[in-house]
Amino acid sequence: MMFGLPLGIFVEGAVAILLALTIGYCVVLNQRLKRLHQDKDAMRQMVADLVGATNLANQAIKELKSSAVEADLALTARLEEAERFGIELANHVTAGTALMERIARITSVARHSQAVEQVEEPNKVQSALQQLSSRVRNRGAAA
Repeated sequence: MMFGLPLGIFVEGAVAILLALTIGYCVVLNQRLKRLHQDKDAMRQMVADLVGATNLANQAIKELKSSAVEADLALTARLEEAERFGIELANHVTAGTALMERIARITSVARHSQAVEQVEEPNKVQSALQQLSSRVRNRGAAA
């Protein structure tokens, strides 16, 4: 006997204290497990959201790729059309330049012939006047 208490009561008291500590630890452990399960559910939700976001991103990437392909085809078609217009425009410019050269040559020839005609016209007028005056003299002498 210790200090007047029977050993059985001391052992039972110690077991009761250990049992109370065990129950307290089980309560704390139970709360932690509940939080872990809540976190697990939150993690499941987070993973599900992440999978959904990944699927949306993959779909968006596919749509971007198809849009890029369409834009590339449209741009290629427009570039080919622009190249055709450029060639056609170059041909028109070349034809216009040739036409301008022909017009310049024609005007140059026309100006040159006008200058020659202007020089020849006074000579023609003078010869016509001389012929007229000689006829008048010839008539006057014949009369």
